[in-house]
Amino acid sequence: MMGLFKNKPRSPVELVHQVRDLLIYVDRNTETRERRREEKMGELSDLILEIRTVLYGNGQSEPSSEACAQLTQEFFRDDTFRLLIFCLPKLDMGARQDAAHVVANLQRQRVNSRSIASEYLENNLDLMDILLPGYENADIALTYGTISRECIRHQSVAQYLLNPELVKKFFSYIQSPNFDTASDAQATFKELLTRHKSTVAEFLSTNYDWFFPEYNSELLQSSSYITRRHAVQLLGKMLLDRTNSAVMVRYVSSLDNMRILMNLLRDSNKTIQLEAFHVFKLFVANQNKPPEIINVLVTNRSKILRFLGDFKIDKEDEQFEADKSVLIKEIATLQLKDHSNTDIDDCANPC
Repeated sequence: MMGLFKNKPRSPVELVHQVRDLLIYVDRNTETRERRREEKMGELSDLILEIRTVLYGNGQSEPSSEACAQLTQEFFRDDTFRLLIFCLPKLDMGARQDAAHVVANLQRQRVNSRSIASEYLENNLDLMDILLPGYENADIALTYGTISRECIRHQSVAQYLLNPELVKKFFSYIQSPNFDTASDAQATFKELLTRHKSTVAEFLSTNYDWFFPEYNSELLQSSSYITRRHAVQLLGKMLLDRTNSAVMVRYVSSLDNMRILMNLLRDSNKTIQLEAFHVFKLFVANQNKPPEIINVLVTNRSKILRFLGDFKIDKEDEQFEADKSVLIKEIATLQLKDHSNTDIDDCANPC
């Protein structure tokens, strides 16, 4: 007999409608009775978990594609996504984590070969103006950061975020005194600058004159070794991407840029040294090196060759050794250019 009184499972549409009603309740925040409010918040947490189960399965059965499609369509139909973003700071930690998983899954769902999330975000890009400043609040930073990275999967979102005013905010977020916030902001920054290659290449080319000087001063020359490590690693990924070849040639033709990388070769952190090496080799490999770069390499040849000869990494790496041999050979055969007399000892004292 007890089986007769079991609650009937809620359909995906019913789940979304109930979540939406509760999110509206939370957003209005007019409830004065604490116990009633706690009950509603608990019910909302349970519903978000139930939606997560629909999307991911329950460990015993796989999720239903039909149920996922219904849920996805309904979730984006009446702005439930926007309500969820607004209300996330008011949820407890467990509900936030479940919500982040829900959002992540929804970004990947395709309904009749259409990305509903992509279409929705393209028409609601202002949501990124809520998510991105989340890094200014340590309590919500990681949840908003996780959701931001999922949204960046869509090119329209990346194009929106790749504008000078928003990108400049990352330079401060990455240097947050809160380690978790700084690390998460760095992960989002990396996603933004590496996922959509053609969009990134256009941004870097158009904004080269301000982006790389600030990148150098704010990140590569930061007093924080963690910031320097992430920055030089990301720089290598950007420059070594073939889509950014024109930007790479421009970057490695600058003596000021090479001075910064040569100083990073002397960093006390071995990981930073290795990442700096991968970028420095691009300056040396450039077949159209400007005279001032050639002269610095020649003037400091003995120091650089001695440094490279002693430069070791913890594990055997044939590619690293091959790259190092090529650099040593290239530097050893360089000849001074007559019209420049640059002495790097006065400005960098590299190796």
